[in-house]
Amino acid sequence: MAISLTELWVILGCGAITVLSRALPFVFVKQMTMPYWLIDFLTFVPITIMTALCCQSLFVANPGHWATLNVANCLAAIPATLAGVLTKSLLMVVVIGIMAMAVLRYFSIGG
Repeated sequence: MAISLTELWVILGCGAITVLSRALPFVFVKQMTMPYWLIDFLTFVPITIMTALCCQSLFVANPGHWATLNVANCLAAIPATLAGVLTKSLLMVVVIGIMAMAVLRYFSIGG
């Protein structure tokens, strides 16, 4: 597959913008002192993002109708949630969730 010079510059430019938009905030924040209330507020950002991602995968949007549950994802979320509560490890949540989904798909449960 041949790539034109324009495509190469677009790919490199998008990569540079992605890296800079993720790295520059850390450079600026490292040099300043943030108030305690802001640091306390920012501790909620990761759980908010994880909740949004989980809710997006647990429900199926039906235009013009109510959202329905994705049964397989809901069933796989149960052991993954238990793993998170018991171990407090994101790695264990991911591993248990993948294993639960593999078992559900192998036995054709919830789908």
